[in-house]
Amino acid sequence: MNPLERYSRQMRFYGIGETGQKKLLASRVALCGCGALGTVLANVLVRAGVGFVRVIDRDFVETSNLQRQVLFDENDVIESLPKSEAATKKLRAINSAVTIEPVVTDIDRTNIENLCRDVDLILDGTDNFEVRYLINDVSVKLGKPWVYGGCIGSHGQVLPIIPGKTPCLRCVFEAAPAPGETGTCETAGVLGPIVNIVASLQATEAMKILTGNLEQMNPELTYLDIWENVHKRIKVAPLLGKVDCPCCQRRRFEWLDGEHGSQTTSLCGRNAVQVSHRVPGKLNFEEMARHLSMMGKVTFNKFLLKFNVDDYEFTVFPDGRAIIKGTDDEDKARTLYAKYVGH
Repeated sequence: MNPLERYSRQMRFYGIGETGQKKLLASRVALCGCGALGTVLANVLVRAGVGFVRVIDRDFVETSNLQRQVLFDENDVIESLPKSEAATKKLRAINSAVTIEPVVTDIDRTNIENLCRDVDLILDGTDNFEVRYLINDVSVKLGKPWVYGGCIGSHGQVLPIIPGKTPCLRCVFEAAPAPGETGTCETAGVLGPIVNIVASLQATEAMKILTGNLEQMNPELTYLDIWENVHKRIKVAPLLGKVDCPCCQRRRFEWLDGEHGSQTTSLCGRNAVQVSHRVPGKLNFEEMARHLSMMGKVTFNKFLLKFNVDDYEFTVFPDGRAIIKGTDDEDKARTLYAKYVGH
């Protein structure tokens, strides 16, 4: 059988054709995060015939993931499989003709360059602004395109970024939201349909880039709220070269160099980990308490905010620092911080 036959319906589309399909098969993609967005992205691109997909994620499959993370099932929960491994098993069964490389690791400034150096495109499947700014730094530094996507509740946004041709993420969002400033999937929830829509838009932009159809790429920030029936295209293209961007204009890679971002310290003898930020913020405890209230009792004063989730006790301070009791695993603490406090 002709190995291209499985992609015949895709090749009949005028924007792909046999030439575009061969480009996809020769393409290499790094997928940063394999949760809600990441599983949809991986599913679409592996079925589309992207030749190499590196699936990077630090987390394990949990029952609460199954509502929106389309590559996982109850057996993955029972087996406590890492998300990248569970996803890869499914993806190889879907398309054995492409290469999928699972990487179980926490993406940070020490490894992201090596993870992305040998690919043609980086995809944002994270729920974490710190990783997104790291991706942006690496994208600009290495000259590699990437596609940003994010969703929470019923709304989401998508932005394709090509260094030198479009504004970068820091042109559009100069600084990450402070921890607790926005809700997370754990505190604000998320609808499965918005995940599928955002990831599908990301995957479409990825296919345009990988097949060389740059003129068809959407140069604007797409914003959707499927509950409130809002669809906007926010014009960001004019920002290119017009803002004094520390990343793409001054080529200061502050997240990659460790000037921004979080750091963790295991507190000896206390079964606790401290998560802090290199650049302290100023948290709004009233807003945080509102987001967290559905998780249970939240108490705060001007000095600290406290709440409990499962077997973990959180103590959060006004500068964004938090002590998480109940674990001495620094990666686990970072995951818990991102889930319940923010990014």
